[in-house]
Amino acid sequence: MQVLLVEDEPAIADTVVYALESENIACHWVQNARDALESLRTSQPTLILMDIGLPDQNGFDLFKSVQQIAAIPVVFLTSRHSEIDQVLGLELGADDYITKPFSPRLLSARVRAHLRRLEGSPSTTAPTVSGFIDDPHGVQITYNGQNLPLSRYEYGLLATLMRQPGRVYSREQLMDAVWNNPETSFDRTVDTHIKTLRHKLTAAGVPVDPIKTRRGVGYFFEYDRP
Repeated sequence: MQVLLVEDEPAIADTVVYALESENIACHWVQNARDALESLRTSQPTLILMDIGLPDQNGFDLFKSVQQIAAIPVVFLTSRHSEIDQVLGLELGADDYITKPFSPRLLSARVRAHLRRLEGSPSTTAPTVSGFIDDPHGVQITYNGQNLPLSRYEYGLLATLMRQPGRVYSREQLMDAVWNNPETSFDRTVDTHIKTLRHKLTAAGVPVDPIKTRRGVGYFFEYDRP
């Protein structure tokens, strides 16, 4: 497992690299968005630590570019403390948000927690459900042979709902199943990702919305091919 650190301040980068490598976590450091994307063309890290205030591109925009390449977990590392920035980062699909100044020991612990969760991800392929096929190894769901362009959280939500069609999951249950740190997420986070997921399914040609709402309870998967 390897962490890609995208950080333009050498002093902070040195601290992060030292903290992670002291825990036997390999870390590759780049200073800008251009070098981060170049690195992703030659190797795929397990996790990305990404500053938002990069010199050549906004970190949120870089995140979107990364997700077009692969569904790699991303943790934002930034000095921005405002709630709106945290909401935007998490709702884009980031896995976590660590603000500066930070404790190197706490950062290492958070990174280790994410890596343990990735190591413990399901290794068996979910059954086909009415044309939908889940590939947990590739973190990808296809519909009628077409790859669905899902973010990490959108994939997690759809895969969870598909495993037990008809079962109603509350928002809290979906957060616990999909989010690395559900206690740091906001009440509307699940609803926001369900909304974007539905738009992507419609754009992919799914004729009937397979994600049903049980008002006041939660969501469930139900799809009969027309």
